[in-house]
Amino acid sequence: MARIVLADDGIVFDGTTPDRRPLGGVESSVVALAEALAARGHEVRVCNKCERAMAHKGVAWTPIGDGLPETADLYIANRGDKLLTAMPKARRMVFWIHNPASYLMKWRYLSKLWRHKPAIIFIGNVHAATYPSWAPGGERVVIPYGIPDAFRTAETAHAPPPPRAIFTSNPLRGLDWLLDLWAARIRPRVPGAELHLFSGPATYGGTGQAKAGEMERVLDQARKLRPSGVVLREPVPKATLIEELRASRAMLYRGDLNETFCLAVGEAQAMGVPAVVQNLGSVVERVIDRRTGVVAVDDDSFATAAVDILANDDTWRRYHASALASQRSWGWNDAAIAFEELIN
Repeated sequence: MARIVLADDGIVFDGTTPDRRPLGGVESSVVALAEALAARGHEVRVCNKCERAMAHKGVAWTPIGDGLPETADLYIANRGDKLLTAMPKARRMVFWIHNPASYLMKWRYLSKLWRHKPAIIFIGNVHAATYPSWAPGGERVVIPYGIPDAFRTAETAHAPPPPRAIFTSNPLRGLDWLLDLWAARIRPRVPGAELHLFSGPATYGGTGQAKAGEMERVLDQARKLRPSGVVLREPVPKATLIEELRASRAMLYRGDLNETFCLAVGEAQAMGVPAVVQNLGSVVERVIDRRTGVVAVDDDSFATAAVDILANDDTWRRYHASALASQRSWGWNDAAIAFEELIN
Protein backbone atom coordinates (compact mmCIF):
# COMPACT_ATOMS: atom_id res chain seq x y z
CA MET A 1 0.00 0.00 0.00
CA ALA A 2 1.30 3.44 -0.94
CA ARG A 3 0.56 6.88 0.48
CA ILE A 4 -0.76 9.03 -2.37
CA VAL A 5 -1.59 12.73 -2.21
CA LEU A 6 -3.37 14.57 -5.01
CA ALA A 7 -3.47 18.37 -4.75
CA ASP A 8 -5.73 20.71 -6.72
CA ASP A 9 -6.26 24.45 -6.22
CA GLY A 10 -9.06 25.01 -8.74
CA ILE A 11 -12.78 25.10 -7.98
CA VAL A 12 -14.74 23.88 -4.95
CA PHE A 13 -15.72 20.19 -5.09
CA ASP A 14 -15.33 16.92 -3.22
CA GLY A 15 -16.02 13.23 -3.66
CA THR A 16 -19.77 13.65 -3.17
CA THR A 17 -20.17 16.35 -5.82
CA PRO A 18 -20.71 14.07 -8.86
CA ASP A 19 -23.75 12.55 -7.14
CA ARG A 20 -25.24 15.95 -6.36
CA ARG A 21 -24.68 18.14 -9.40
CA PRO A 22 -22.89 18.34 -12.77
CA LEU A 23 -19.11 18.50 -12.59
CA GLY A 24 -16.51 19.32 -15.23
CA GLY A 25 -14.31 16.68 -16.80
CA VAL A 26 -11.11 17.57 -14.92
CA GLU A 27 -12.77 17.59 -11.52
CA SER A 28 -14.71 14.40 -12.29
CA SER A 29 -11.41 12.78 -13.23
CA VAL A 30 -9.77 13.82 -9.95
CA VAL A 31 -12.61 12.16 -8.04
CA ALA A 32 -12.53 9.05 -10.20
CA LEU A 33 -8.76 8.55 -10.03
CA ALA A 34 -8.64 9.07 -6.26
CA GLU A 35 -11.44 6.55 -5.70
CA ALA A 36 -9.85 4.02 -8.06
CA LEU A 37 -6.51 4.26 -6.25
CA ALA A 38 -8.23 3.89 -2.88
CA ALA A 39 -10.15 0.87 -4.15
CA ARG A 40 -6.79 -0.71 -5.01
CA GLY A 41 -5.76 -0.48 -1.36
CA HIS A 42 -3.76 2.75 -1.26
CA GLU A 43 -4.00 5.48 1.35
CA VAL A 44 -5.29 8.38 -0.73
CA ARG A 45 -5.71 12.02 0.28
CA VAL A 46 -7.05 14.82 -1.91
CA CYS A 47 -6.08 18.32 -0.79
CA ASN A 48 -8.26 20.83 -2.63
CA LYS A 49 -10.80 23.59 -2.11
CA CYS A 50 -13.37 21.26 -0.55
CA GLU A 51 -15.52 23.00 2.03
CA ARG A 52 -14.67 20.65 4.88
CA ALA A 53 -12.60 17.61 5.73
CA MET A 54 -14.40 14.37 5.02
CA ALA A 55 -13.92 10.76 3.99
CA HIS A 56 -15.80 9.33 1.01
CA LYS A 57 -15.34 6.00 -0.74
CA GLY A 58 -12.02 5.42 0.95
CA VAL A 59 -10.57 8.84 0.05
CA ALA A 60 -9.68 11.49 2.64
CA TRP A 61 -10.63 14.99 1.46
CA THR A 62 -9.05 17.96 3.24
CA PRO A 63 -9.11 21.70 2.53
CA ILE A 64 -5.87 22.69 0.82
CA GLY A 65 -5.73 25.77 3.03
CA ASP A 66 -5.02 23.46 5.96
CA GLY A 67 -1.75 22.44 4.32
CA LEU A 68 -0.43 19.27 2.72
CA PRO A 69 1.14 16.27 4.43
CA GLU A 70 4.92 16.46 4.75
CA THR A 71 5.54 13.59 2.38
CA ALA A 72 3.97 10.84 0.28
CA ASP A 73 5.06 7.93 -1.89
CA LEU A 74 3.37 9.60 -4.84
CA TYR A 75 2.41 13.26 -5.01
CA ILE A 76 0.17 14.26 -7.92
CA ALA A 77 0.23 18.01 -8.50
CA ASN A 78 -2.83 18.84 -10.56
CA ARG A 79 -2.51 21.69 -13.08
CA GLY A 80 -1.30 24.57 -10.89
CA ASP A 81 2.31 25.81 -10.83
CA LYS A 82 2.20 26.63 -7.09
CA LEU A 83 1.57 22.97 -6.37
CA LEU A 84 4.89 22.01 -7.96
CA THR A 85 6.74 23.26 -4.87
CA ALA A 86 4.16 22.28 -2.24
CA MET A 87 5.59 18.89 -1.23
CA PRO A 88 9.37 18.87 -1.67
CA LYS A 89 9.86 15.74 0.45
CA ALA A 90 7.56 13.51 -1.61
CA ARG A 91 9.30 10.35 -2.83
CA ARG A 92 7.90 10.89 -6.33
CA MET A 93 6.12 13.94 -7.77
CA VAL A 94 4.22 14.01 -11.04
CA PHE A 95 2.46 16.89 -12.74
CA TRP A 96 -0.98 16.02 -14.15
CA ILE A 97 -2.17 18.45 -16.82
CA HIS A 98 -5.43 18.50 -18.76
CA ASN A 99 -5.48 21.53 -21.07
CA PRO A 100 -3.26 22.13 -24.12
CA ALA A 101 0.27 22.54 -22.78
CA SER A 102 0.71 25.99 -24.31
CA TYR A 103 -0.33 27.38 -20.91
CA LEU A 104 2.95 26.05 -19.51
CA MET A 105 4.92 28.44 -21.71
CA LYS A 106 5.22 30.97 -18.88
CA TRP A 107 8.23 31.52 -16.64
CA ARG A 108 6.38 30.57 -13.47
CA TYR A 109 5.77 27.10 -14.95
CA LEU A 110 8.95 26.63 -16.98
CA SER A 111 11.25 27.57 -14.11
CA LYS A 112 9.63 25.07 -11.74
CA LEU A 113 9.49 22.32 -14.37
CA TRP A 114 13.17 22.86 -15.14
CA ARG A 115 14.15 22.85 -11.46
CA HIS A 116 12.05 19.91 -10.22
CA LYS A 117 11.68 17.90 -13.44
CA PRO A 118 8.49 16.05 -12.52
CA ALA A 119 7.06 13.47 -14.87
CA ILE A 120 4.34 15.24 -16.86
CA ILE A 121 1.15 13.25 -17.27
CA PHE A 122 -0.72 13.87 -20.52
CA ILE A 123 -4.16 12.41 -21.24
CA GLY A 124 -3.62 11.49 -24.88
CA ASN A 125 -1.14 11.57 -27.75
CA VAL A 126 -2.78 14.66 -29.25
CA HIS A 127 -2.42 16.31 -25.86
CA ALA A 128 1.25 15.31 -25.49
CA ALA A 129 2.03 16.86 -28.87
CA THR A 130 1.04 20.29 -27.54
CA TYR A 131 4.19 20.43 -25.36
CA PRO A 132 7.37 21.24 -27.32
CA SER A 133 10.15 18.66 -27.30
CA TRP A 134 12.65 21.24 -26.04
CA ALA A 135 10.55 22.30 -23.04
CA PRO A 136 11.70 21.29 -19.53
CA GLY A 137 10.35 18.56 -17.32
CA GLY A 138 10.95 14.94 -16.52
CA GLU A 139 9.52 11.86 -18.18
CA ARG A 140 6.52 12.41 -20.46
CA VAL A 141 3.78 9.88 -19.79
CA VAL A 142 0.44 9.39 -21.53
CA ILE A 143 -2.33 8.06 -19.28
CA PRO A 144 -5.81 8.50 -20.77
CA TYR A 145 -8.76 9.27 -18.58
CA GLY A 146 -10.71 6.21 -17.60
CA ILE A 147 -14.29 5.94 -18.72
CA PRO A 148 -16.37 5.66 -15.53
CA ASP A 149 -17.69 2.17 -14.79
CA ALA A 150 -21.20 3.57 -14.60
CA PHE A 151 -21.04 4.21 -18.36
CA ARG A 152 -19.00 1.12 -19.24
CA THR A 153 -21.41 -1.27 -17.54
CA ALA A 154 -24.74 0.53 -18.00
CA GLU A 155 -27.60 -1.10 -19.83
CA THR A 156 -27.80 0.38 -23.31
CA ALA A 157 -30.50 0.79 -25.93
CA HIS A 158 -31.61 -2.52 -27.44
CA ALA A 159 -33.26 -0.97 -30.49
CA PRO A 160 -32.66 2.23 -32.44
CA PRO A 161 -33.95 5.19 -30.40
CA PRO A 162 -36.07 7.90 -32.01
CA PRO A 163 -34.12 10.47 -34.06
CA ARG A 164 -32.75 12.38 -31.09
CA ALA A 165 -29.22 13.76 -31.11
CA ILE A 166 -27.39 14.90 -27.99
CA PHE A 167 -24.70 17.47 -27.15
CA THR A 168 -23.15 17.43 -23.66
CA SER A 169 -20.10 19.67 -23.91
CA ASN A 170 -19.23 23.32 -23.23
CA PRO A 171 -21.45 25.66 -25.29
CA LEU A 172 -18.34 27.60 -26.29
CA ARG A 173 -16.89 24.54 -28.00
CA GLY A 174 -18.60 24.72 -31.36
CA LEU A 175 -22.23 24.70 -30.31
CA ASP A 176 -23.01 27.81 -32.38
CA TRP A 177 -21.57 26.04 -35.43
CA LEU A 178 -23.61 22.90 -34.71
CA LEU A 179 -26.81 24.89 -34.29
CA ASP A 180 -26.36 26.51 -37.70
CA LEU A 181 -25.62 23.16 -39.34
CA TRP A 182 -28.52 21.47 -37.58
CA ALA A 183 -31.05 24.08 -38.70
CA ALA A 184 -29.82 24.33 -42.28
CA ARG A 185 -28.61 20.84 -43.26
CA ILE A 186 -29.65 18.17 -40.74
CA ARG A 187 -33.15 18.82 -39.37
CA PRO A 188 -34.71 19.56 -42.82
CA ARG A 189 -33.61 16.08 -43.97
CA VAL A 190 -34.91 14.29 -40.85
CA PRO A 191 -38.32 15.79 -40.06
CA GLY A 192 -39.20 15.46 -36.39
CA ALA A 193 -35.59 15.00 -35.27
CA GLU A 194 -34.53 16.70 -32.04
CA LEU A 195 -31.21 17.99 -30.75
CA HIS A 196 -31.03 17.92 -26.94
CA LEU A 197 -28.43 20.19 -25.35
CA PHE A 198 -27.15 19.43 -21.85
CA SER A 199 -24.91 22.44 -21.66
CA GLY A 200 -24.33 25.55 -19.59
CA PRO A 201 -22.09 27.28 -17.05
CA ALA A 202 -23.23 25.25 -14.01
CA THR A 203 -20.82 22.42 -14.87
CA TYR A 204 -17.73 24.61 -14.61
CA GLY A 205 -18.04 26.32 -11.23
CA GLY A 206 -16.44 29.75 -10.97
CA THR A 207 -14.83 29.38 -14.37
CA GLY A 208 -18.24 28.84 -15.91
CA GLN A 209 -19.65 31.92 -14.20
CA ALA A 210 -16.79 34.01 -15.56
CA LYS A 211 -17.82 33.05 -19.09
CA ALA A 212 -21.55 32.90 -18.44
CA GLY A 213 -22.21 35.90 -20.69
CA GLU A 214 -20.49 34.30 -23.67
CA MET A 215 -22.24 31.00 -23.02
CA GLU A 216 -25.61 32.71 -22.69
CA ARG A 217 -25.32 34.21 -26.17
CA VAL A 218 -24.92 30.74 -27.64
CA LEU A 219 -27.69 29.30 -25.48
CA ASP A 220 -30.00 32.10 -26.57
CA GLN A 221 -29.33 31.07 -30.17
CA ALA A 222 -30.41 27.55 -29.16
CA ARG A 223 -33.64 28.80 -27.59
CA LYS A 224 -34.62 30.52 -30.82
CA LEU A 225 -34.29 27.21 -32.67
CA ARG A 226 -36.97 25.39 -30.67
CA PRO A 227 -39.15 25.22 -33.83
CA SER A 228 -36.25 23.36 -35.48
CA GLY A 229 -36.24 20.67 -32.80
CA VAL A 230 -33.54 22.13 -30.55
CA VAL A 231 -34.29 21.38 -26.89
CA LEU A 232 -32.21 23.24 -24.30
CA ARG A 233 -31.81 21.26 -21.10
CA GLU A 234 -29.79 21.87 -17.95
CA PRO A 235 -26.54 19.95 -17.27
CA VAL A 236 -27.38 16.87 -15.20
CA PRO A 237 -25.58 14.50 -12.78
CA LYS A 238 -23.97 11.40 -14.24
CA ALA A 239 -26.78 9.02 -13.25
CA THR A 240 -29.31 11.09 -15.17
CA LEU A 241 -26.92 11.55 -18.09
CA ILE A 242 -26.72 7.77 -18.50
CA GLU A 243 -30.49 7.64 -18.95
CA GLU A 244 -30.38 10.47 -21.48
CA LEU A 245 -27.59 8.82 -23.49
CA ARG A 246 -29.54 5.56 -23.56
CA ALA A 247 -32.41 7.45 -25.19
CA SER A 248 -30.16 9.21 -27.72
CA ARG A 249 -29.49 8.12 -31.27
CA ALA A 250 -26.32 10.13 -31.94
CA MET A 251 -23.75 12.36 -30.27
CA LEU A 252 -23.02 15.39 -32.46
CA TYR A 253 -19.90 17.37 -31.55
CA ARG A 254 -17.55 19.10 -33.94
CA GLY A 255 -14.54 19.00 -31.63
CA ASP A 256 -12.27 21.83 -30.55
CA LEU A 257 -8.54 22.51 -30.81
CA ASN A 258 -8.49 22.99 -27.03
CA GLU A 259 -10.06 19.56 -26.44
CA THR A 260 -7.43 17.19 -25.06
CA PHE A 261 -9.59 14.16 -24.27
CA CYS A 262 -13.35 14.81 -24.61
CA LEU A 263 -14.90 12.77 -21.86
CA ALA A 264 -18.34 13.67 -23.24
CA VAL A 265 -17.74 11.71 -26.45
CA GLY A 266 -15.97 8.92 -24.54
CA GLU A 267 -18.97 8.45 -22.25
CA ALA A 268 -21.39 8.44 -25.19
CA GLN A 269 -19.31 5.89 -27.09
CA ALA A 270 -19.15 3.61 -24.03
CA MET A 271 -22.96 3.70 -24.00
CA GLY A 272 -22.99 2.63 -27.65
CA VAL A 273 -24.08 6.03 -28.94
CA PRO A 274 -22.64 6.64 -32.44
CA ALA A 275 -20.77 9.94 -32.68
CA VAL A 276 -20.11 12.38 -35.50
CA VAL A 277 -17.08 14.65 -35.06
CA GLN A 278 -14.51 16.49 -37.15
CA ASN A 279 -10.73 16.23 -37.02
CA LEU A 280 -10.30 18.88 -34.35
CA GLY A 281 -8.39 18.27 -31.14
CA SER A 282 -8.56 14.89 -29.47
CA VAL A 283 -12.00 13.70 -30.56
CA VAL A 284 -10.31 11.60 -33.26
CA GLU A 285 -8.91 9.50 -30.38
CA ARG A 286 -12.42 8.84 -29.07
CA VAL A 287 -14.19 7.83 -32.32
CA ILE A 288 -13.15 5.01 -34.64
CA ASP A 289 -13.99 6.38 -38.08
CA ARG A 290 -16.65 4.38 -39.95
CA ARG A 291 -16.80 1.85 -37.11
CA THR A 292 -18.19 3.63 -34.04
CA GLY A 293 -19.18 6.82 -35.82
CA VAL A 294 -17.74 9.23 -38.36
CA VAL A 295 -14.78 11.62 -38.35
CA ALA A 296 -16.13 14.01 -40.97
CA VAL A 297 -13.76 15.86 -43.27
CA ASP A 298 -16.02 18.91 -43.73
CA ASP A 299 -19.40 20.35 -42.85
CA ASP A 300 -21.25 18.59 -45.67
CA SER A 301 -19.96 15.16 -44.68
CA PHE A 302 -20.73 15.91 -41.03
CA ALA A 303 -24.35 16.70 -41.89
CA THR A 304 -24.64 13.67 -44.16
CA ALA A 305 -23.27 11.34 -41.49
CA ALA A 306 -25.62 12.79 -38.87
CA VAL A 307 -28.62 12.31 -41.15
CA ASP A 308 -27.57 8.74 -41.92
CA ILE A 309 -27.35 7.76 -38.24
CA LEU A 310 -30.57 9.54 -37.30
CA ALA A 311 -32.60 8.05 -40.17
CA ASN A 312 -31.00 4.71 -41.04
CA ASP A 313 -31.54 1.91 -38.51
CA ASP A 314 -28.90 -0.33 -40.09
CA THR A 315 -26.25 2.40 -39.77
CA TRP A 316 -27.15 2.95 -36.14
CA ARG A 317 -27.04 -0.77 -35.34
CA ARG A 318 -23.62 -1.21 -36.94
CA TYR A 319 -22.00 1.72 -35.14
CA HIS A 320 -23.78 0.92 -31.88
CA ALA A 321 -22.55 -2.68 -31.80
CA SER A 322 -18.98 -1.70 -32.69
CA ALA A 323 -18.89 1.01 -30.01
CA LEU A 324 -20.00 -1.44 -27.33
CA ALA A 325 -17.41 -3.96 -28.49
CA SER A 326 -14.46 -1.56 -28.59
CA GLN A 327 -15.10 1.54 -26.48
CA ARG A 328 -15.66 0.07 -23.01
CA SER A 329 -12.24 -1.42 -22.36
CA TRP A 330 -10.30 1.34 -20.52
CA GLY A 331 -11.64 2.33 -17.11
CA TRP A 332 -10.34 4.19 -14.09
CA ASN A 333 -8.90 1.01 -12.59
CA ASP A 334 -6.65 0.78 -15.66
CA ALA A 335 -5.63 4.42 -15.24
CA ALA A 336 -4.94 3.82 -11.53
CA ILE A 337 -2.62 0.92 -12.40
CA ALA A 338 -0.71 3.24 -14.76
CA PHE A 339 -0.32 5.81 -11.96
CA GLU A 340 0.84 3.07 -9.58
CA GLU A 341 3.68 2.27 -11.96
CA LEU A 342 5.00 5.80 -11.48
CA ILE A 343 5.72 5.17 -7.80
CA ASN A 344 8.64 2.87 -8.56
